[in-house]
Amino acid sequence: MTGDIVTAYIGLGSNLESPRGDRSRHLELAAKALSGIGEVTNMSSVYETTPWDVTDRQPDYLNAVAALSTAMDPSALVTTMLGIETDLGRERSEKNGSRVIDLDVLLFGNNVINQTGVQIPHPLLHERAFVLVPLAEINTTGVHPIFGITISELLSTVDISGVRRYGDAPSSR
Repeated sequence: MTGDIVTAYIGLGSNLESPRGDRSRHLELAAKALSGIGEVTNMSSVYETTPWDVTDRQPDYLNAVAALSTAMDPSALVTTMLGIETDLGRERSEKNGSRVIDLDVLLFGNNVINQTGVQIPHPLLHERAFVLVPLAEINTTGVHPIFGITISELLSTVDISGVRRYGDAPSSR
């Protein structure tokens, strides 16, 4: 534990059903688990998104971002989140493959961390509309600590056509 309270922004994603429920239920369970390690001070809307990278054989994802006020250090936070994923049934069989739940630390205050197993800000944050859209919803004026531009400015550089608020439009897949 760091002792200092930091706001971490956590990306949540799911595109598989499990015995515990559907994609939406997995996000709810993950958010509840996060509230056990800190205070979830804000939560974005849920967005349905097309898969990123491995797109030809995956169902659409549900994605959201949570603001988590925590005293954990980044390494402990990542380790704890990996445990939450395992507890919720995540199996790691294919890089960027389908998953019951995925939790990523997107930002950790204004910190830049590059350690084995911990890279913050998330190294692909600036390329991924599926996290930038919900992140911008709850942290519009936050600044990317490496690029020095706001989340909204980053969002304006990516294609958001595959991101829609969950429930707003029928899925085309």
